[in-house]
Amino acid sequence: MKQVLQFAVPGVVLGSALAFMVAAQTAPDLTLTRMDCGGAAGVPTDVARFSDTNAYEGKKLALTASCYLIKHGEEYLLWDAGYPAAAPGAQATGPMARVSLVEQLGQLKLKPESIKYVGISHYHGDHIGQVASFPAAMLLIGKGDWDALTAEKPMQGVNPALVEPWIKGGSKVEPVPRDKDVFGDGTVVMLDMPGHTPGHHSLLVKLKSKGNVLLSGDLVHFRENYESNGVPSFNTDRAQTLASLDRFKKMAANLKATVIIQHDARDIDKLPAFPAAAN
Repeated sequence: MKQVLQFAVPGVVLGSALAFMVAAQTAPDLTLTRMDCGGAAGVPTDVARFSDTNAYEGKKLALTASCYLIKHGEEYLLWDAGYPAAAPGAQATGPMARVSLVEQLGQLKLKPESIKYVGISHYHGDHIGQVASFPAAMLLIGKGDWDALTAEKPMQGVNPALVEPWIKGGSKVEPVPRDKDVFGDGTVVMLDMPGHTPGHHSLLVKLKSKGNVLLSGDLVHFRENYESNGVPSFNTDRAQTLASLDRFKKMAANLKATVIIQHDARDIDKLPAFPAAAN
């Protein structure tokens, strides 16, 4: 019996090593590209309105909108859909996207039909403004937010018209109740982070070279919120926001992740400038 064990254990180790090598070789290429999704360029916003404790009084910072394209092998996920885009040839007025997501994808030689999934952090109009440009994509959105969009009487700040293709049933939607492993291999995970809205999610992307990246959604809007646990008065649930912030920060520390606050212009340079991608 001892001889059998002595022979079998190295075989198991060798088999495990080979399996690991094969998995590493067959893992799909993963890249992350930041896309411009609008914002009031050159018009600073009062940071104080993102605090319910009268913090950050007198501080003004640029508020930008970022969307992200994740390439997973031959499949694509678009994370957030930004502000509505200005009509072709028209000048953007207010916090609109000057160049649409469709146009930016065209620069990457991609069509709207190339997008398999559109993942939405939450239902606010600066995150779903261009989502209707991708009716062929599966919409991934927090269940709490989907329930709000499809309610008989939507609450203030909820605009169901922006997701009309999915509400009418012509396009596919998956309401996500908790975390969601988008591609089934742990490389891209929607993270249940409620509080800003009922079904708010953040996103974890595990890149080979850059390492782990955490995209905030609107869990926080500026570094000031992140560092001091600032909660906007317009969030739907203060306690959930703080619990989500606690989870997010612990994940960031344990994964040694690069944290990207999607609305903070100071975080734009954490990823390569479009059309380059991080990998």
